[in-house]
Amino acid sequence: MKIMVTGGAGFVGSHLIEQLLSSGHDVICVDNLYTGTQHNVARFSGNPLFSFIHQDISVLVPAFNCDQIYNLACPASPVHYQANPIDTFKTSVIGTMNALECAKLTGARLLQASTSEIYGDPLIHPQPESYWGNVNTIGIRSCYDEGKRGAETLCFDYERVHGVAVRVARIFNTYGPRMLPNDGRVVSNFIVQALQNHPLTVYGDGSQTRSFCYVTDLVNGLIRLMNHPTNPGPVNLGNPGEFSMNELATQVIAMTGSSSTVQFLPLPQDDPKVRCPDITKAQSILGWAPSIPLSEGLLPTIEWFKSTTR
Repeated sequence: MKIMVTGGAGFVGSHLIEQLLSSGHDVICVDNLYTGTQHNVARFSGNPLFSFIHQDISVLVPAFNCDQIYNLACPASPVHYQANPIDTFKTSVIGTMNALECAKLTGARLLQASTSEIYGDPLIHPQPESYWGNVNTIGIRSCYDEGKRGAETLCFDYERVHGVAVRVARIFNTYGPRMLPNDGRVVSNFIVQALQNHPLTVYGDGSQTRSFCYVTDLVNGLIRLMNHPTNPGPVNLGNPGEFSMNELATQVIAMTGSSSTVQFLPLPQDDPKVRCPDITKAQSILGWAPSIPLSEGLLPTIEWFKSTTR
């Protein structure tokens, strides 16, 4: 197939492209390189099936004839989306609309990379797809949370009004090689701090939880969802193994052999206290569940950061 991946030079996007190319697909990567990097896709430069377009999807999505569009374009870490909140919202809403227009014109199927952040600071735990969420519409995180909620709305409206085939993946915390050292996500923060023997910054008392999915598990889930014959509605993709920030910090320090201590800082506004996916739907409809536990996935992730932060 001919497949477009917006945000393809990013952390998740580059892993997705790697898998698609290995399956023999022709892949067009569209990225404005705000959080994506040329380094992530340079490995594909000699592959005749790969092409790269430097483009901001909130301005334009090139209307190439393609079979599938994975819309992954949007900064996904608080550091980056809070630094440019208006552009983040535009990418989620206007960018998704542009991608949907491309799908409408070309007949492509579109998979929207949504997020667990649409659940906000959840009052239901773990979070099923039927939960409508608890989001502060005017908070510092809302540019991302509400932008992604708006993107989901657009997807289903384009399906109802224009017949565009859509799939929506609600992605939970993902980690692995090619994360940016300064992206502000907890796994990258902890590993970089541990390798430098700096204090690990834990916000709040460290009891808040997250669930961490290794990137190749996520990519397999995205591909399964994209190729599912019918639209099952939003599907949670994440690892239901739940860890507190204190547990993660302890594990990272041990695995890196670091002399780091833990430094506790105030909890940021609207930071979720718990986050864990109910993946019953993914298991029953897609036959998908993550296979890589945190202890196993952290090993190549730590090695990646060792090689990039020297």
